[in-house]
Amino acid sequence: MTLILALDFGGTKLAAALVNLGSRTWLRYERRLSPVGADASTDLEIMRSLIYSLLQDTKPGAIGVSFGGPVDADTGTVRLSHHVAGWENIPLKALLEEEFGVPVDVDNDANIAALGEHRFGAGQGYDSLFYITVSTGVGGGWILDGKPWRGAGGMAGEIGHVVVDPAGPVCLCGKRGCVERLASGPYMAQNAREILENEPPRRQAGEVLRGLVGDDLTLLTGQLVSEAAAAGDDLAKEVLHKAAWALGVGIGNVANLMNPQRFVLGGGVTKAGENFWRVVRQVARETALPEVDFEIVPAVLGDDAPLWGGVAIASMTINE
Repeated sequence: MTLILALDFGGTKLAAALVNLGSRTWLRYERRLSPVGADASTDLEIMRSLIYSLLQDTKPGAIGVSFGGPVDADTGTVRLSHHVAGWENIPLKALLEEEFGVPVDVDNDANIAALGEHRFGAGQGYDSLFYITVSTGVGGGWILDGKPWRGAGGMAGEIGHVVVDPAGPVCLCGKRGCVERLASGPYMAQNAREILENEPPRRQAGEVLRGLVGDDLTLLTGQLVSEAAAAGDDLAKEVLHKAAWALGVGIGNVANLMNPQRFVLGGGVTKAGENFWRVVRQVARETALPEVDFEIVPAVLGDDAPLWGGVAIASMTINE
């Protein structure tokens, strides 16, 4: 039986899993949090220990790797990580092939997760889909005619940096009002924190949020904003509504441009509750042309989408 090893280098976590080719059940699975202040060599060392722990005395037929940052998929070189230092121009494919002696495919996490959802999740049976992950950042990955589509330089799918509010706040990328600047978890927390710090207190607005962090606003997260909104906090509902609006505008524009059958949404912010989904769907529908037909559905593989995408890309290598 041919074994496939799937690896996921996330911004804050590292995961590895082993599966038999054609199976839908992990043989073995391990994950670790990346330590605070980790760099590329720390993460590589942790991942190597996970790999050897999983493989024991076996050898995989191929390795599929998801990386949380820009990747040159043709060469398997990591361009950089926005969250972990030292990843600039690291030849990850070559390093792993040299150590383990098997074919390795590397791509960015959104492209890989799109492939995972297409083969094993919410995209099964669809020829075209756009996968969007909304968590620390906002990224996207295309499946067109049943295959990954990366664009000319591997940068297709950057919905996080589609501008939806040109007069909006400045994003990490330098532009104003990007989808990511309004809809990602850390930025939602920042938006809520800035309102609480700078605006005159409104009656009851932000009370639940303050209660959740014991008035220490540095502890705010996107998840807590979602929880406070679900508990009826008006300020949190406002921030969450703006996030859902930004995502909806981005999706509606992409629907007009590329006309995929499905939008599959994964990542932490999509656990934000029914109101979030309602606004995303409504705004996307209002933004798109009436003739453009599409669905917006939640991802079903959760945090394992990049690992299952790793399985899919490695399977393609074996079956070529």
